[in-house]
Parts: sequence; structure tokens; C-alpha cells
Amino acid sequence: MMTEITRLKQTVLHSFHLELNANMAEFGGYHMPLWYNSGAKGEHLAVINQAGLFDTSHMAVITVTGTGAFKLLQHSFSRDLNRCIGKDSGPLISGRNVYGLFLKTDATVLDDAIIAQLGSDRYMVVVNSGMGGIISAHLKGLASTDAAITDYSDRLGKIDLQGPASALILQSLVDDPDSVLADLTYFTFKGDIFPGAANSIQLKDGTPILLSRTGYTGEFGFELFADKSDSKALWQAILTAGEPLGLIPCGLAARDSLRAGAMLPLSHQDIGDWTFGHTPWSFVLPWDENQKSFTKQFVGADRLLSNDRDYTYGYAGYDPRKISVSETSLVKNDSDEKIGMILTSTTDMAIDRVDATIVSIATPESEGRPETFRARGLSCGFIRTDRPCLSGDKVWLAEGKRKLQVEIRSDIRPDRTARCSMKRMRSK
Repeated sequence: MMTEITRLKQTVLHSFHLELNANMAEFGGYHMPLWYNSGAKGEHLAVINQAGLFDTSHMAVITVTGTGAFKLLQHSFSRDLNRCIGKDSGPLISGRNVYGLFLKTDATVLDDAIIAQLGSDRYMVVVNSGMGGIISAHLKGLASTDAAITDYSDRLGKIDLQGPASALILQSLVDDPDSVLADLTYFTFKGDIFPGAANSIQLKDGTPILLSRTGYTGEFGFELFADKSDSKALWQAILTAGEPLGLIPCGLAARDSLRAGAMLPLSHQDIGDWTFGHTPWSFVLPWDENQKSFTKQFVGADRLLSNDRDYTYGYAGYDPRKISVSETSLVKNDSDEKIGMILTSTTDMAIDRVDATIVSIATPESEGRPETFRARGLSCGFIRTDRPCLSGDKVWLAEGKRKLQVEIRSDIRPDRTARCSMKRMRSK
């Protein structure tokens, strides 16, 4: 009889996780590592202090190509691709990424995604585990004959190298690192591994990769895409190069606590099958200057403008204790009235409070970190409420008789490095 584990999909790196004695579990239909021998806390702190390596090959990749590709994505994606890059809201161009949503007509979230423009009429779309076929079908249902949609699910390897030592590790592996890394700013990428590629970069051993200055931790780092046949060697090469700099493999538990502390949503948990409301991520909607209408028409736009929406907020507690997410866990006000539900509850082990201020182990002493600072960790995550709250408001997370007070936050873990300059990170 087929066991539950054998029914799950496996990434190309699955054998490595077993060899490293990872604690494994189901995630998105895949048998994935939750943590390794270092433990979730050790892996979380490694990404803040040195670097961590994540297998993210369960993520789905789609290409959209052809003369109708831009029109299709402009209609189906929440971001205005003509006005989405930089402070001046320039257009998406080759070598740039943009984050946004695919919505249904009722303005509920089908999935979030990062779109990368590979070249003229060529785009890469990265969506969540198990969503390659669903998003491909959604796009095909909206497409004309001049846009080709190709689902690369389970045909590629994707590896995330995250943490302040990432550039130092990568520069020992990439061919011509000064040229490749020098101007690789946040949410840009280099390389192309798809048919029609004209912008190839490679490792010193000749392996072609697509290297993106993105990630899901809030910290400096990269996402590397490679052919499935090259991915095992790539994983091992990065681990070997990074070992002297403190690099360790990391699982989904650290990925979850890092992304929550960085105020990054988990699709189908923090955003999902309900109307996309007032959230920390409302920048993904193409509001005009008056914040009353949109700069383009797109799937779900009419419902967003006409529908009352609820509210999503980030929060942080006062110690590491947390309330688990369940059907019985609630958000309450001081009058013990239910006002919402918990979406994410985890602990960011790199932060603590100094008086009322949240401080990170990465916060410079000159910016308020005491010399003797030792982070206990703070519970954090997201809640969904039926009424507006203000940053600094206190609410209660409750499950049965157990209650924890938390603070509504517009930001959680300070002094994150994701946007730091390449020059600074290569000089560490």
C-alpha cells in the first residue's frame, strides 16, 4: 500500500534533506524539510548573522511569451506594469522583477507572484507550490492566441541563498563576479535559462543560472534558478563554498518565522479566498494619486472598488509565547469582544523589546541595541479584523482561556538587510 510520504511530491533535492536528517513534513503537496540538526531557532539566527540555504524547488515557474504577453499580464496581474518600478513608478523592463497578485473576478486572491521581464515579449512568473497548473489555466482562459503559457513545474531547481554573507559566498562560484554582482540591486536579476535566452550568466563550472536579488526572509540574498539536472551540484557547491562563512541549510520553519518578522504574507494563509482588503500589502494595487480609482483595468478591479473589505494587520507580542492558529483561536479587544481571527502566529527569535522599542540582534549599538542585548524572541504574525486598527493599538490573541496581548505594527523586525547595497555586503 502506498504510504502518505510516497504520495507526496519530492523536489530534486529531496535526497539531500534525508541525508542531513531533516525533520520532514508535507507542505504544498511536497515532502519538505521543516528544520535540520541546527533547529529552527539556529537556522533563523544564521540568516540574520551569516547565511542560510533553502530548497524552494517546490515553487512553480511559468513563462509567458509572445506579442500578447504584456497585454495578458497587464490585464490579469494587480500591478500596473507600466508604472511599477522605483520611486518614479517607471515601467517594468528587462532585468527587473515586480511583486503582485493574481485575483479572481470577485477580488479574492488566486495567488501572489513575482513577475520578471526576461526580454521583449518574454516573462517569467514565479508562483506558489502547486499553483503552476492553476495559474497557467487561469492565464490561458484570459489569453488570446498571441500569448504562449508554459508551466515549468517540477522541471527546474530553485535554491535561495539568504543572509549577509550571501554575496561573499556567491562571488566564489559565479563566473566574472564583479560584472554579475556589481549592479545587481534589490528586485533585479541576471541570466536566462529558458528557450530564446540571450542574457546568459553561469557559474565557474559552466552551469547556466538565473540569479535574482530577491527572497522571502527580509534579509539580503538571492534566488537561484537552474535546470533540474544541474540543481544537486549547485546545492552542494553553495554549501561547500559557504561552510567557512557559517552557511547552514534551513527549512520551512525558519523561512516562516523570518518572513513573518519581515512583514511578508503567506499566500492562502494571510491572503486568500476572501476579498483582498486593507492590508500591509495594498501597494500591490494600482491606485491613482487620489487613492480612489485605479490606473488600469484588471481582473477583480470592479469588485475591489465597490466592495466593503476587512482589515489585515501585522502584530508583535512582548515575549516568545504565541497562540496557535486554529478555528478556535480569536482576536479580541479589551472588552473581550471578538473582532477577528489569527492568520499567522510564529516567533521571530532575532528580536526583543528594549523598553517599548523592538530591537534586533542586527541593530547597531549606535541605533539603540544595548551592548549586553540578548534577544529572547517575540511572537509575531498577522491578524484579520472586522474593523480598522491603528499602529500601536493593543489587542488580545485568545484560545480558550489563554490570552496574549499583542501590539498592532506597521513593521516588525528592524534593520533588515534585503535592500542593502551590494557594495556594502561584499565588503563585510
